[in-house]
Amino acid sequence: MTGPVAVTGIGLVTPAGEGAATTWDAVCGGVSTAAPDPVLAGLPVDFSCRVPLSDDDLGRRVGRASWRMARYAGLAVLAAREAVRDAGLDPRTWNGDRVAVVIGCGLGADAARDEQGGRLERLGPEMVSPLTIPLIIPNMGAGEVAIALGARGPSLAPNTACASGATAIAVARDLVRSGQCDVAVAGGAESALTRLVSTGFWRMGALSQRTGAVAEASRPFDVDRDGFVGAEGAGVLVLERTRDAAARGARPRAFLAGCGSTTDACHPVAPAPGAPGAEAALRAALADAGLAPHEVDHVNAHGTSTPLNDAGEAAMIARVLPHRPSVTAAKGVLGHSAGAAGAIEAALTVLTLQHGTVPPIANLRAVDPAFDIDCVAKQARRQDVRVAVSHSFGFGGHNVVLVLTRNP
Repeated sequence: MTGPVAVTGIGLVTPAGEGAATTWDAVCGGVSTAAPDPVLAGLPVDFSCRVPLSDDDLGRRVGRASWRMARYAGLAVLAAREAVRDAGLDPRTWNGDRVAVVIGCGLGADAARDEQGGRLERLGPEMVSPLTIPLIIPNMGAGEVAIALGARGPSLAPNTACASGATAIAVARDLVRSGQCDVAVAGGAESALTRLVSTGFWRMGALSQRTGAVAEASRPFDVDRDGFVGAEGAGVLVLERTRDAAARGARPRAFLAGCGSTTDACHPVAPAPGAPGAEAALRAALADAGLAPHEVDHVNAHGTSTPLNDAGEAAMIARVLPHRPSVTAAKGVLGHSAGAAGAIEAALTVLTLQHGTVPPIANLRAVDPAFDIDCVAKQARRQDVRVAVSHSFGFGGHNVVLVLTRNP
């Protein structure tokens, strides 16, 4: 099969709250969710964007099986359930042998790793949980979603760092196209706001250090940007062949028309100068969709608020899309949720296509004068968006671009 696949459902759990509608309202409002984080108290960077669900609340929302899940897996289950409901599908009646699950994760359950490592050192081997390994391995988001939904088709857990969620969606698209499954539940989940991870990113110089103005810290493409704000969350899309969705009377939210993936092969954590790999991924995704660059109406940028990433991405957008499509970046509101970010942003791109509205970039007061791109700032912009691209980039040089369209 060639051609686009239908996006028939989306699910989101983000620092704005639970549910796609809640997150959409928040990003359109353009107000950051960053706040002081008690877990990070005393560290050089002591703020983050956390999902406003305590572990107990999350457990109650997930249900009886939550006792064995790391937090990121619980977030994945909540987002997947919403996406499947949104698609009008019922796991009690579908053929689970024909349902795939692809949930990316960049860091895994670092909180569980830290907790059990501490128990080992303080209390001895007998006090380490027998659940330690299933708690910490990064494929259990996919595993728990498959169990929760009775999905017995292919189950995969791509790890391409901060591009993991987008990679998962691209892989799922290929599974649907190839006929290996009829339905794919795909996205990303992450919850790694630990003291060690935060300190590691701080030592790299990747985090914003605006401790006195945390709500203004994440400011993609702003001339005064100084780093990202750590976050957690989950985003999930349901993908189906367009003809199958039509046959059951489903009304797709949008269509996944093209995917492109490349690797910089340049540096472990820094983007390649000039972003040639990102450009190649964008061009490959457009070619896969059978579209020309001038047909792109909107860019949902990776937009981390770091000096190097934003500079490379802005230059690449201006080079490949000189007609200046609108650009947004959700990390100004939601922070950077690592392996979940690409999936969350793909879902938001679907909503932009559906609602004809481009959310503003939070805290963007003055676009870096070196950037020749049309950033949406201050308030949401009404726009007739037919073709949009969503960029995701990750440590290790991973570049993934998704092309989403309003019509097949």
